[in-house]
Amino acid sequence: MTRRWVWIVVSLNLALLIALVFIYPHLMVSPGAVITGHSEFATDCFACHAPLRGASSARCIACHALPDIGLRTTKGRPIVHKTLKVSFHQDLTEQSCMTCHSDHAGPKLLQKSRKPFSHELLRSAVREQCQNCHRAPTDKLHGKITGNCSQCHTQSAWKPASFDHEKSFVLDRDHNVECVTCHVNNDYSRYTCYGCHEHTVQNVLREHRDEGIRDLDNCVRCHRSRDGKGGDHGGGDD
Repeated sequence: MTRRWVWIVVSLNLALLIALVFIYPHLMVSPGAVITGHSEFATDCFACHAPLRGASSARCIACHALPDIGLRTTKGRPIVHKTLKVSFHQDLTEQSCMTCHSDHAGPKLLQKSRKPFSHELLRSAVREQCQNCHRAPTDKLHGKITGNCSQCHTQSAWKPASFDHEKSFVLDRDHNVECVTCHVNNDYSRYTCYGCHEHTVQNVLREHRDEGIRDLDNCVRCHRSRDGKGGDHGGGDD
């Protein structure tokens, strides 16, 4: 066979492969099965992909309305979600669906290129408004807490959380005890100072009666440390 015929055969095979890629892309170049929600497009790659250009966000939002993502299906049926209240996709700084999402169960090498959700992707104006997207926890620990979640939680993960106890009460040498000593049954929405033997109701009443103090349910209003003084211990009426 002459070299000319070799080139002809190679060219015909190459042309055939290219044609098959466009005719049967789901068999020739698909990185893996699509998600269940897109199963109807399993053999229709061009429903999401443009030839030679890949998937585009414009094609995604043609079916998925930004305000409905995570809340309703493309058919308008509600999606039950335990914590999410509203969609946040319209508030993202990067309007590229493929940055975070892939509809194919592709090789791990490709999956590593996807970014997990980060609050840094949100516009700064909405980044601190946790309650706009998330339902407030209803457990005893959070039930009576008001203010921004960032007091204890970070935006990288809900857990672990940290609480600066000294903003409310200084845990000095006489008060560095188990939490249940003051927060009975681990109910952090309230506290008691009567977990220690010297803090009986009778003793406290006797010491405060002459000063005209009758409110014994909010000790830390005046005593935020062992000695109740100001300065570094944060005493006083604040």
